[in-house]
Amino acid sequence: MNPPRRRLHGVVAVLGSCGLLLTACAAGDLHQTPAGAVTTAPATAALTAVPAELARYYGQRPGWRACDAVPSFQCATIKVPLDYDRPQAGDITLAAIRRPATGSGAARVGSLQMNPGGPGSSAITYLLDNAGSFSPAVRAAYDLVAVDPRGVGASTVVDCATDTPASVQDPGARKADIDASAAAYAQVAAECARHAGRLLPHVGTVDAARDMDVVRAVLGDERLHYVGFSYGTYLGATYAGLFPSRVGRMVLDGAVDPALDGYAFTIEQAQGYQTAWKSFAADCATRPDCPVGHSVQEAGRTLNGLVARLDRTPLRQGKDTTVTGDSVLGAVVLGLRAPAWETLRAALAELLAGQTAAVQALLGGDEETDPGDQSYYAVSCLSSTLGTWSTVAQAQAALPEFRRVAPQFGEYYAGTLPMCTRWPVRPNQAPGRITAAGAPPVLVVGTLRDPATPYPWAQALAGQFSSGRLLTWDGDGHTAYHRGSVCIESAVDGYLTRGHLPPAGTVCL
Repeated sequence: MNPPRRRLHGVVAVLGSCGLLLTACAAGDLHQTPAGAVTTAPATAALTAVPAELARYYGQRPGWRACDAVPSFQCATIKVPLDYDRPQAGDITLAAIRRPATGSGAARVGSLQMNPGGPGSSAITYLLDNAGSFSPAVRAAYDLVAVDPRGVGASTVVDCATDTPASVQDPGARKADIDASAAAYAQVAAECARHAGRLLPHVGTVDAARDMDVVRAVLGDERLHYVGFSYGTYLGATYAGLFPSRVGRMVLDGAVDPALDGYAFTIEQAQGYQTAWKSFAADCATRPDCPVGHSVQEAGRTLNGLVARLDRTPLRQGKDTTVTGDSVLGAVVLGLRAPAWETLRAALAELLAGQTAAVQALLGGDEETDPGDQSYYAVSCLSSTLGTWSTVAQAQAALPEFRRVAPQFGEYYAGTLPMCTRWPVRPNQAPGRITAAGAPPVLVVGTLRDPATPYPWAQALAGQFSSGRLLTWDGDGHTAYHRGSVCIESAVDGYLTRGHLPPAGTVCL
């Protein structure tokens, strides 16, 4: 849910040159069924509710083995159908990794699947980087499991055989060039249609949720236990809507409201960053060395002036370093989302002095574009909540409203409105409330000043579920779990390990 796109950090090193158990490396190969990696068990009574044509997927027994680079984790691959409506059309491959539970007996609950967001972020990379963040009690209770969703990372990936154009690498291209932004989006769409066209209709959130149910069965769990962040909450909610009777203990942190359409989603996200900027600016104003001024109003004027100046005359330092107004806003977005206020203050101070090193570090400007980033567009454009289909004229017409609700970020986010207009596949998931009637309680976590998934979205999602419970953090930045709040950690861990929900109305300070 958060520009710019995150990259995969070393996942190839963990899974091997093309995935530890993959034998075919071409992104266009939709029949990656590695010999010996998966065996199919006979159908059993546990599969009686599964359509006969899917029983061979639900009955898999993957060949888990120690990952070469990280032997404390186990790696495997899992087959799923390219098209659930036509399983005979062929298989695709999901890459999976798990860290076995440290507990046994009564301490064991099952497997805990997770998704860090995106769409397009690698769940495998997240788990490798963050397994130690889970408490000893959670690690004792669960095998920690990460599966890269279809189209993403080490699974069968959307690879359009082209670098994402720089103007849309950060999906927040600003007004000035809504025309240029739309043209760049169209270029990505054309290349994806040419090189990944057969995969594109089948990488949506509904298909990924159905994959999660296959993984649940393959892991031997009667119910899906799950932690999802940001886009991962949309994926989890979609699963709950499809399979309410199979929901176990589900935590959705940094919630997306599935009832929003793409326009509302985008403008409310712009408002979320505006709220977060005001919080940052108010804190900065109390500091004698604040680089943007000593009131929220002065900070807004300073940021606007800096962006306008760099739009007119970008800073060029070094052979390949150019910092524009969009670069500044991209850095601010990242600093607010982390949150990394001290780093952001330093970057703004350096920029105002004509230096770019700090903002480049914040942007991660030395990272190369990963073809997997294109999965962001492929997944988003299949959802009417995540994807936006405005024409250039409609996007231009929306600018006044975007500027009104978000003076610092409105133009930046209005530039995303044509993102899917030329995408070759129409959405297959409409906006709508998800009640998940019959599911056990789902714990929704919201942060009051979350810029990327504004707090009202968490309120909305918790209210939609027939058994939702909202847990609130009075904090800043994107998501709450594993952000340092003892109150949040205790409440979420208590739910995951013992099934105890926090009291209704709980607000953690």
